[in-house]
Amino acid sequence: MTGSTFEVLIIGAGFGGLGMAAQLTRAGVDGFVILERADDIGGVWRDNDYPGAACDTEAHLYCYSFAPHLRVSRMYAGRDELRGYVNRLADEFTLRDHLRLGEEVVSAQWHDDSAEWLVRTGRGEEYRARFLVTAWGQLGTPYAPDVRGLEQFHGETFHSARWRHDIDLTGKRVISIGNAASAVQYVPEIAPIAASLEVFQRSANWIMPRNQIVFTDEQLDAYEASPELFEQSRHDLHEFRENGFRRTRVGTEEQAAGMAIALAHLESQVPDPVLRAKLTPTYEFGCKRILRSDDYFPALMRDNVELVTEAIDSVVPTGVRTVDGVVHEADVIVFGTGFRSQAFQGDTVVTGRDGADLAERWSEGAEAYLGMTVDGFPNLFMLYGPNTNLNHNSIMTMLETQQDYVVAVLDALLQQRGAAIEVRGEVLAAFNERVQTQLQGSAFTADCSSWYKDASGKVVNNWSGTVEEYRALADEWQSSDYLLTEAAS
Repeated sequence: MTGSTFEVLIIGAGFGGLGMAAQLTRAGVDGFVILERADDIGGVWRDNDYPGAACDTEAHLYCYSFAPHLRVSRMYAGRDELRGYVNRLADEFTLRDHLRLGEEVVSAQWHDDSAEWLVRTGRGEEYRARFLVTAWGQLGTPYAPDVRGLEQFHGETFHSARWRHDIDLTGKRVISIGNAASAVQYVPEIAPIAASLEVFQRSANWIMPRNQIVFTDEQLDAYEASPELFEQSRHDLHEFRENGFRRTRVGTEEQAAGMAIALAHLESQVPDPVLRAKLTPTYEFGCKRILRSDDYFPALMRDNVELVTEAIDSVVPTGVRTVDGVVHEADVIVFGTGFRSQAFQGDTVVTGRDGADLAERWSEGAEAYLGMTVDGFPNLFMLYGPNTNLNHNSIMTMLETQQDYVVAVLDALLQQRGAAIEVRGEVLAAFNERVQTQLQGSAFTADCSSWYKDASGKVVNNWSGTVEEYRALADEWQSSDYLLTEAAS
């Protein structure tokens, strides 16, 4: 109802937001609400329901330690299983009573006098909360390029994150603009049914073998009967992925070994030297997201599939014209072109102390202390914020660390009525300088375009070290990093 007041308000009901809510429940905090703009929970696993949608992180890592996904059927879980996990999480921790669906947050404004956040939604509802925790994610807003002439196209168009299941692609001439993380999953699914499929590639991907494992009923029974077996698998996979971090460092033996595995995978699956040359990346290994697939390369060798590397000139009524003047005719254009990954807060206007605007604060590149909090914005914590994305391990471990941190802060402050904290500006500045300095030896800063960087080339999405290095920094919150103030009244 309008005017509702809570101790904690969480924005977003994906993995991050629901995990935060579960952690609050585990800590005995009941006075919270979760605002979700959609009509269902699940975040990216609600939105991305394209054919073949699946996680490219091992399923034993892609769950919370306090809620293990014991009966996940395969190592790289599909979208439906991940949605099932999210729903079980909501049920196990009785989170649905705290959910407000269809509530898109349009603004959040800090009020010094009451030491509260005033949050307004598109429905005109108002909520007040002492603490604001955002779980917007980094891949929630689809991006489609502004291709000249698109409005002239006589066929259908849609983004992969807004898949049109009402459009039957059987016997259709399909164009995929984009060839990265989503496309490598949906291309093998639609290639067998389309009359023709042309995949437009701007740059080749580094693709590692997926080596899917499907668990037997006996293995699943064993995990359920003895969760410690699952935990051992989780631990071993975590260590394996942590050791892979050095693949993202330029000039290391591990990077060279990763390249060799990817190139051997390409050579083993694509015997045609011409096609193989087109699919061979020309940029630093790790500069873009490293992908995993066993069926993308074989799909490109089908007789009805063509890889197009010429740049797009425009869209015409019958298809797509490339710069060489060729018109590629199509009935359907699918944009597998990713997301607005640096628009962390989307269109939400976030106003902190003294009218500080978060978008303006981040106009030269998003930054936050531990990826979670920004000076001038009291009692605001972000999950999966700036410089917390990974290219080598599971984001779930980062999320859980951040949630533990927030719970520790709340444990210290909830009983202090009117208390507000904000990170010291010099602490954030020193942290950001450290991160950016460490990133200089990383492939993330190499010469390629990627969603890790902003327009100036600053890496604003990715963490600069290992998960364990992040955990060491965020293991305990230090009150000396923050300014503590009392409410004026």
